Amino acid sequence: MELNLPPFDIRLRDSGGHRQVLDVLRRRYVALTPEEWVRQHFVHFLIEHKGYPKGLLANEVELRVGEKRLRCDTLLYNKVMQPQMIVEYKAPDISITQRVFDQISVYNLLLHVDYLVVSNGRQHYCCRMDYERQAYTFLHDIPDYDQL
Repeated sequence: MELNLPPFDIRLRDSGGHRQVLDVLRRRYVALTPEEWVRQHFVHFLIEHKGYPKGLLANEVELRVGEKRLRCDTLLYNKVMQPQMIVEYKAPDISITQRVFDQISVYNLLLHVDYLVVSNGRQHYCCRMDYERQAYTFLHDIPDYDQL
């Protein structure tokens, strides 16, 4: 699958007839789905090209709202381990729509992060939250870590 992200040294294996990819954050092999393909490319992009510390990123973070369980695709924490950015991924053939932003907004009701990012590997959107004005601003690019 062609993505609008730089290539990296991807580690794949077959297990029980299923393709798996090494997740550098979870430190284990996981099922290689189209969404996971995007996640792994995006995480490596953040680490290798945008300077994000690997130790402050986490994949598949569970959130609880009462009895309901949600999963954030990727979270970036700040240096005091408070969530700073939520990243939501879709498969490359899934369009980024308002519904995707609605989904990430639900997560943000719990986390109140500074940045929301959505990507299908081909298109990437990043917005900075302004809670004082109850608004957000779309950025032209994913910021480097030292610009956050």
